Amino acid sequence: MAVAALAACGGGDDGRTQLMLYSPHGRELLEVFETRYEELNPDVDVVWLDMGSQEVLERVRSERANPQADVWWGAPAPLFETAAREGLLAATEPSWAGALPAAARDPEGMWYGTFITPEVIAYNSELVSAEEVPKDWDAVLEPQWTGRVLIRDPLASGTMRAIFGMIVDRSIRETGDTAAGMDWLRRLDAQTKEYVLNPTLLYQKLARQEGAITLWDMPDLEELKARTTFPIDYVFPTSGTPTPVDAVAVVAGAPHPEEAAAFVEWIGGREAIIRAARDFFRLPARTDIPGDSLPDGLRRAQEEIISDPMDWERFQAESNNWMMHWDQHVRGRGGR
Repeated sequence: MAVAALAACGGGDDGRTQLMLYSPHGRELLEVFETRYEELNPDVDVVWLDMGSQEVLERVRSERANPQADVWWGAPAPLFETAAREGLLAATEPSWAGALPAAARDPEGMWYGTFITPEVIAYNSELVSAEEVPKDWDAVLEPQWTGRVLIRDPLASGTMRAIFGMIVDRSIRETGDTAAGMDWLRRLDAQTKEYVLNPTLLYQKLARQEGAITLWDMPDLEELKARTTFPIDYVFPTSGTPTPVDAVAVVAGAPHPEEAAAFVEWIGGREAIIRAARDFFRLPARTDIPGDSLPDGLRRAQEEIISDPMDWERFQAESNNWMMHWDQHVRGRGGR
């Protein structure tokens, strides 16, 4: 993977400082921000690896004794909280930190929010009409969707972990136990045609009508709508949805800590945040970005989203156990 990334991103022995990013943000976004940062900093060669959020955490853990990454950019904040607790992140203090609400930054400066990532119900708009699409999570379990749901494999996906975590957290809030939430996920498993390996395959399979609906995040779907002809659209769940903070951090023991801190300073600055909003539909975590700087889809999201009151501390503490139980006792057993 590292060799492929270095080749793809133009890495080489040209005298520049190589700044390694681990990120789930996807090739298109990463290439744009790589190019712009290198324009502003010609002595830096930005190199990146694109992988799932959970995979980034596992990789940073595995490299603890010999860190390879300088910056971890992108994943739900609970994963960064876990990494901070394990001593995998280094404190920094970007100038824009004061523009973040308290929930979107680590009090010790270990990570900072860049985007808010609402989760939605997506569908193939040639196969499913806007009137037919499930408008809320429970509607995905109705009989007409049996065998027509595609799900990104949740073990590697921060997005799917947030959605599954919301279901279990709701169960605890309403019943005091996880059982109802696991039963809900078991019923979803019965609806699921396939657990898809990565987001690109998920989009392709949905566009080819190999499934009718899926659960995913709004920014990626807005970007997909803007850059492809895939017949994919989405709705905001009416009962509320997870709105995890997507964050950035310097990796503890980073090979180039000063350059890493400089990148964090830039990536959360106004230029980068507004470009991410306009070109990649990322909803800013900063509260000082004017609404008229955002595209229509993001302004609509700010108006329509109902945020689920998830207990993110509980999610951080328990989500690995929930996912292990799901993998061992729910996956593939919904129809039994």
